[in-house]
Amino acid sequence: MTRILSATTFALLLAGSASAQIGGDPVTQETLVDRAEMMRIADAIDAAVDAKDWDAARSFFTDTIDVDFTSLVGGEPATIPADALIDGWSANLAGEKDSFHLRGNHRITFDGPDAATMTSHGYAWNRMPSGDLPENGGEDLWEVWGTYEHGFTRTEDGWRVDAMTFTATAQRGSEYVRDTPGS
Repeated sequence: MTRILSATTFALLLAGSASAQIGGDPVTQETLVDRAEMMRIADAIDAAVDAKDWDAARSFFTDTIDVDFTSLVGGEPATIPADALIDGWSANLAGEKDSFHLRGNHRITFDGPDAATMTSHGYAWNRMPSGDLPENGGEDLWEVWGTYEHGFTRTEDGWRVDAMTFTATAQRGSEYVRDTPGS
């Protein structure tokens, strides 16, 4: 029993050290439900966007949000109404344009009892049939890999996203599909 306890204690100490090195706090009984909710929200945002359920997507954000998608579109980080973020997504992903988002390796750091930051790896693609046309480049797919960072704040309605950054690490495919709103 002593060996098992010592091995378990050692494993927990290593896990804590590794967690600190790669980002994120160790999972505890006190934070387990909050962590699960934050991961659910981030995944649900992706699912709502892919389903083009803009009301559902909007429900996961505070009224204003700090956004930084400069690695994809240039410009400067900004604080904008969440409604404007959703309006932009819905305009770009309209009609024939489909999307698929996937994320993993969620790492959560608590910045106090009512604030947290979640970092995760992300993959997304946009597909648009009109991209296949020769005049549009002849390719109907654009895809991107990168890192998401979501800021969370606890509100009276539960955890909500108040900041979102995407840092692209690689992308390939049709710039036409990336840049052209669906019709």
